[in-house]
Amino acid sequence: MKTMGLRHLYLINPRYFPDAQATAMAAGADDILENAVVCNSIDEALQGVVFTVAMTARLRDISIEVKTPREAMPQVLQEAQAGPVALLFGTEMSGLTNEEMGKAQLGVNIPTNPEFSSLNVAAAVQVMAYETSVAAQSFVPSVPQIEPATHERVEGLYEHLQRTLFEIGFFTTQNPARLMQRLRRLYSRTRLEDEEINILRGILTVTTEYNGRLKARYQQEHKDV
Repeated sequence: MKTMGLRHLYLINPRYFPDAQATAMAAGADDILENAVVCNSIDEALQGVVFTVAMTARLRDISIEVKTPREAMPQVLQEAQAGPVALLFGTEMSGLTNEEMGKAQLGVNIPTNPEFSSLNVAAAVQVMAYETSVAAQSFVPSVPQIEPATHERVEGLYEHLQRTLFEIGFFTTQNPARLMQRLRRLYSRTRLEDEEINILRGILTVTTEYNGRLKARYQQEHKDV
């Protein structure tokens, strides 16, 4: 990270931290570790972030668009004009789950030899840090066209949407997890702003209230019968 000019490191539930071995391996980049922010969850780490890139080795069953690092980094730099952006890496053994991938607006897959595609986390971080540095050298910022909502605001919408769909019985013949992945992909392409989230949540609230009145009327009518 430090070699390529990056300095903001967030660690999610690290097994050991601080750790003498990590400090020794940092080889002069101790300040990156000393200033690292330790979080209990991905949502905590992404608070205030307006654009998240999730690393993945899988190209199937991904709920978001996937690009190569070379394709993605100019877009990431442009998004950074509107607010903090994040590169999200999974664990060494299993990477990111589909649910964790769904918290990002874009996926990145590092092209490798299909017969030997294994990359450890350190190598993946180095590749992405390098691609960020390369893209930054020729990047010409433009005025952001929108002011995207933060991660926590968007996640609040998804929680509200899922709760409402359950309440109105939409999931009766649907796979809830699969459908929510598709809805996340749909909304991630729109780059929602705060006012748009307020409108959508207002619609969901009214939908729930109307559904509640219909249920109450139905119960009253059948009670009278």
